[in-house]
Amino acid sequence: MKSTKEEFLEILSNYQGILHKVSLIYFKNASDRVDNFQEIVYQLWKSYSKLQNRNSIGSWIYAVSINTSISRIKKISRIEYRETLPDIPDTSDNFDELSKNESLKLLLNAIYKLDEIDRSIMLLYLDEKSYDEIAEIIGISKSNVGVRINRAKASLKQNIKN
Repeated sequence: MKSTKEEFLEILSNYQGILHKVSLIYFKNASDRVDNFQEIVYQLWKSYSKLQNRNSIGSWIYAVSINTSISRIKKISRIEYRETLPDIPDTSDNFDELSKNESLKLLLNAIYKLDEIDRSIMLLYLDEKSYDEIAEIIGISKSNVGVRINRAKASLKQNIKN
């Protein structure tokens, strides 16, 4: 029989792609993504013993990853002093191997312009999650998911054109 630690490490190994995707969506800088990845793992480990529905591990991992990332962004923004808000920082040196593809860079830059909730929704939508799953993970109604996806798509189209 596997120990709790072994079970957790197996789950983490199977689902670590989610953690990387969420970190990529929220953080442009590679070192920020690494820090966020570690924080997500820590938060997952803290809450693992309280996980009741072992059938929806993917949804749980998405929810913890997204909430941890948004909390980290809010914490960082309270710490950093900014005279003006930047539009989008230069990302040419900060993207990892995935973002060397020009189309992906355009999409990521457009996604970075969305608010945190819409980023989360689009990440889940692009991962082909159902509206029901997205609603459960984000904590909004299914109809609100549809509305926000349509608005985010329109915003992404506009941001990519510019």
